[in-house]
Amino acid sequence: MKTLVKHSLALFTLITTLGSMPSSAETAQAGKYRIDPAHTSVLFTVSHLGFSHLTGRFNTTEGKLVLDPRGKSSVEVMIKTSSIDTNHKKRDRHLRSPDFLNARLYPVIRFTSTKVTYNDKGEPIKVLGDLTLHGVTRQVTLDVTPVGAGKDPWGGYRAGYKAHTVIKRSDYGMNFMQGGIGNDIRIDLNIEAIKQ
Repeated sequence: MKTLVKHSLALFTLITTLGSMPSSAETAQAGKYRIDPAHTSVLFTVSHLGFSHLTGRFNTTEGKLVLDPRGKSSVEVMIKTSSIDTNHKKRDRHLRSPDFLNARLYPVIRFTSTKVTYNDKGEPIKVLGDLTLHGVTRQVTLDVTPVGAGKDPWGGYRAGYKAHTVIKRSDYGMNFMQGGIGNDIRIDLNIEAIKQ
């Protein structure tokens, strides 16, 4: 009997928790948001010798969003260059060196939006902006997919998005080992933001 009660309580807790989880169909409320670093990831993919694709990530990201389909929207993301992580310490040290990111001289990668485009539902689907990397600033476009929005279990309100773009590292002055390491870098962002 105790086991049945225990399972019933667990099931009730699960159902009520799921009931408070965001609906993927919900459009995020307009307002100011802070990126949640613990639930946000910045990933990259690059060709290695033409044989495979190497993936890595940056472990330290922060930023903010202003969502307003009828007004001024903005996106700002700051990534700590030295937080690069490819699960290989020697390679990561090399990627932080002047051959690549030169993390000591350029400690932050920054994206600042110049235009946010929304669909008919009021969801952001494209973000045009300036990417500053390795001391060079160039315009890039992020293709955005809304993931979900709604109240979280702790009384807050969150919105989540996937975004991606492709840049050429040579455009940012990183030309080391061209031909061996791909020039095209795909960047994928998984962003979870908390309404302020």
